[in-house]
Amino acid sequence: MVPVIALVGRPNVGKSTLFNRLTKSRDAIVAEYAGLTRDRQYGEAKWQGQTYIVIDTGGLSGDEEGIDAKMAEQSLQAIEEADAVLFMVDARAGLTAADQMIAEHLRKRNKRSFLVANKVDTVDPDLARAEFSPLGLGDASPIAAAHGRGISQLLQDVLGLFKQEEPEVVAQEDEAGEPGSEEQELARIPGPSEKDGIKIAIIGRPNVGKSTLVNRMLGEERVIVYDQAGTTRDSIYIPFERDEEKYTLIDTAGVRRRGKIFEAVEKFSVVKTLQAIQDANVVIFVMDAREGVVEHDLNLLGFVLETGRALVIALNKWDGMEPSERDYVKTELERRLFFVDFADIHFISAKHGTGVGHLYKSVQNAFRSAITRWPTSRLTQILEDAVREHQPPMVSGRRIKLRYAHLGGANPPLIVIHGNQVDAVPKSYSRYLENTYRRVLKLVGTPIRIEYKGGENPYEGKKNTLTDRQVNKKRRLMSHHKKAEKKRRDKKK
Repeated sequence: MVPVIALVGRPNVGKSTLFNRLTKSRDAIVAEYAGLTRDRQYGEAKWQGQTYIVIDTGGLSGDEEGIDAKMAEQSLQAIEEADAVLFMVDARAGLTAADQMIAEHLRKRNKRSFLVANKVDTVDPDLARAEFSPLGLGDASPIAAAHGRGISQLLQDVLGLFKQEEPEVVAQEDEAGEPGSEEQELARIPGPSEKDGIKIAIIGRPNVGKSTLVNRMLGEERVIVYDQAGTTRDSIYIPFERDEEKYTLIDTAGVRRRGKIFEAVEKFSVVKTLQAIQDANVVIFVMDAREGVVEHDLNLLGFVLETGRALVIALNKWDGMEPSERDYVKTELERRLFFVDFADIHFISAKHGTGVGHLYKSVQNAFRSAITRWPTSRLTQILEDAVREHQPPMVSGRRIKLRYAHLGGANPPLIVIHGNQVDAVPKSYSRYLENTYRRVLKLVGTPIRIEYKGGENPYEGKKNTLTDRQVNKKRRLMSHHKKAEKKRRDKKK
């Protein structure tokens, strides 16, 4: 069994810094800002060949109200899930009443706890041990998470209590026969596969109901939901299974217009959201049905298209709207979202669960469309049929020739078309080919990229150097030509 270790403590004692140090990542946002972490975040770490899971939590102070109370519930839930708890204290600030409250809670829960005194780079470690000894949790382990001091000794003390499992070696049987050339061709095409599971990023503007939708899809209160814009700060990755299908939900921070972002913390949150979009296979774009389509929604959708991710659109807060309002919203969707007409649109209520279950089918269809591989013969046949039905335009009196097509990548599907004068192919004809491939291959929910490659003349710009024999022959020919021309002129006279 892989041990689960929770990091708990007061706000701003360095839990997220230690989380990033242990997981060797920057998944948790770190700043000199109390209460920065809100949702509990999981990360996989490895030390001397032993794998373990770390949980980063929000700070506990004992006097939480409003959104801080929700954050405290997440931290207490992490304590219940963990096999061991690293109780972090600030060696610079010393012992506080909040530290005593947390220590008392850990003793009541009878959890295997380790006292960790952080920020000892400017404090005597022996003094730190003495100051926190009244907590009754044993000697504190002095560390400096920001600089990596004391981390190895801490992990040795904690992970030494868990028996390391031997990795299972699975013998692979040789399959009879060799794969055909077509299978080898498809295996070389880069991109994800179904066995890796589906990563779903939930994105949108602030306060449109992204976290509520995540909790509804999971069936539990996994992330904090509060009636306040900017509740979610980190991008939270949540793996789960549904109907024997593997998924990873990514709850992201809301993205506002650039001109309205002033705090550095919010800038980091936006960067995390944009990274989550690139990391995902399918994006569920959540919009507020009562506000309709706003300009910033179009900007976010444009970024999703640039990254080439499969797309599903969810209009939240659909319940309680009047029929006339619903008709107006549908009209606006058709008018303003014409550039993502390949995406399925769902009208849902994340709070009550209406229509949420149908999102999974659209996600699966979009993912399969994005990762399916087709052989060169199939794509070339579709290209030939499309050219036969509608020829490319003439350029300088010559017809553009498109010879064959093959798949260059997946998620999104990249179709590479070879031919002559491909630099002159107009955008309208590229859209025609894109729509043809989408219709014939029955693709939904994913953009298609078409790339052209022309046949270059290998001798262009090169001058042939003549040998001495060729030079003499050329001279004789020119001399013979001049004599013949002179005789013709003399005869005319």
